[in-house]
Amino acid sequence: MSIALEHVSYIYDPDQKVKKYAVRDVSLEIKKGEFVSIIGHTGSGKSTLIQFMNGLLKPTEGRVLFEGQDVFEKGFSLKGLRQKVGISFQYPDNQLFESTILKDVMFGPKNLGQSREEAETNARAALKVMAVPEASYDKSPFELSGGQKRRVAIAGILAMNPDYLILDEPTAGLDPEGRDEILELIRTLNWSQGIAVILVSHSMEDVAEYAKRILVMNDGQIIMDDTPREIFKAYRDLETIGLSAPQVTYIAHALAEKGFLPYDTNVMTVEEAKKEILKVLKK
Repeated sequence: MSIALEHVSYIYDPDQKVKKYAVRDVSLEIKKGEFVSIIGHTGSGKSTLIQFMNGLLKPTEGRVLFEGQDVFEKGFSLKGLRQKVGISFQYPDNQLFESTILKDVMFGPKNLGQSREEAETNARAALKVMAVPEASYDKSPFELSGGQKRRVAIAGILAMNPDYLILDEPTAGLDPEGRDEILELIRTLNWSQGIAVILVSHSMEDVAEYAKRILVMNDGQIIMDDTPREIFKAYRDLETIGLSAPQVTYIAHALAEKGFLPYDTNVMTVEEAKKEILKVLKK
């Protein structure tokens, strides 16, 4: 099972003499169970790319395939696709609209034809997974904090039993504790249920900690596709397109330049840096 893009492009106004591309000739495949992050500066094409993946946006050129089928061919069920490939956008207020949290999360399953009882069972299970307190289920979602709204928005997708979860800046505006809590819940979904996660983020620390594969976008194209370690080894290349490595990577290189860290400088997380520093101290 996979989502695949074959030479997809999106042109803002195809009738213009000079064509302006949001995405240009992108091909990729993301399989179920992967944890992929998409990074790139503002305007690089990230948001356009993820909207192809569940049929919200039709490419000007190329094909979008789900399980080998063109999602824009006549007869293909886009409704079925959006059950399997869910998107949680950066601003959860845009996805919440019902009078209570429980009703909001039930909306998706009911829209798929589930009975009220089935929808409620699935909604409660999804809210539990996202650690939303049961005592709040009858509250309006608009009474919640930003972090709780994100949990409810993600629960609304999980209640439909997706195979792919696309998250557009899910931790934007959250404090460090709230950010870590949400990302840990998402990582658990990935390894315990096999849900593929596609994370769009500007936080290199989050990407380094959670992703197993990174797609780097620039000017509408994927210019790098590799593991986090290989991507961040090329941090000087990232800097040329307005990106960077995690801060701890720069600290490790600075220590090495001063002669304090003769071991691996290609660390990505605080935990990795700690291990390298302890090696030095023990020696």
